[in-house]
Amino acid sequence: MPFIEQEASLRYEIINGQRVPVITPKTEVTLKNLVTGQEYMSDAEALADIQNPSTPTKPEHVSRSVKITVEDIKLGADTNIF
Repeated sequence: MPFIEQEASLRYEIINGQRVPVITPKTEVTLKNLVTGQEYMSDAEALADIQNPSTPTKPEHVSRSVKITVEDIKLGADTNIF
């Protein structure tokens, strides 16, 4: 099951004297053990499995998939995005 690593946000900053939107996308991560099929709910949980001497899990067994979602914003011809 994926977990949210970062929530989406939109804020404005003044850059070169202009008010500019700064977009932070929602980041959803899926960590999965490719050998056992186990899904982890955090990086710490995957690391604990790797470091556990009673499991055969190695770093190369863990797959990290990241889904990034950027919210829609209205952009015009005079919009500056940095």
